Amino acid sequence: MLKKLGRILKDRRNDLRMTLRDVEKTTGISNAYLSQLENDKISQPTPKILRSLSDCYDLSFQNLLTLAGHPIFEEKIVSRSRTSVFDSITAEEENELKQYLRFLRSRGRSK
Repeated sequence: MLKKLGRILKDRRNDLRMTLRDVEKTTGISNAYLSQLENDKISQPTPKILRSLSDCYDLSFQNLLTLAGHPIFEEKIVSRSRTSVFDSITAEEENELKQYLRFLRSRGRSK
């Protein structure tokens, strides 16, 4: 059976031998709110709160987000090929391109 967010937070806090007041001092999250989280009265805390708790408890932020039902967006690295027409330009061509780019940018500002 999968543990709920509140149970995981409570178990981790107990493993670290921290009181709710200790966590409050560390994170700035009120002990009353923390108690509600641990007792599953609050099921979807904000990512900001989850970040503070993940740092305090040394838990995975993404796992806490998932347990709280927040969507996780995987960061995709888009590779741009540098082998293009710009790889073989001369210094003179590069200067002309820079001048043209300045011209284009200045036109956009005057509108």
